[in-house]
Amino acid sequence: MPEEVVVMDEAAIKRALTRVSYEIIERNKGTKDLALVGIKTRGIFLANRLQARIKEIEDVTIPVGDVDITLYRDDLSFKK
Repeated sequence: MPEEVVVMDEAAIKRALTRVSYEIIERNKGTKDLALVGIKTRGIFLANRLQARIKEIEDVTIPVGDVDITLYRDDLSFKK
């Protein structure tokens, strides 16, 4: 059985989310006209966490949406 390895602990994940949030704000020059879109299914969780962190930093709630790319994936095969 493979040995379990922790890549990022809770504190490291929070720091990474904070860095990404600041980078988004900086590159967008603020939060005006900013929205986050997460790819279903796991990307929406990341978008929501970034939204919460940006809310803590800027005290602004930005909209979050999601997109389902299932029909556009090239690694899925259809049975005939």
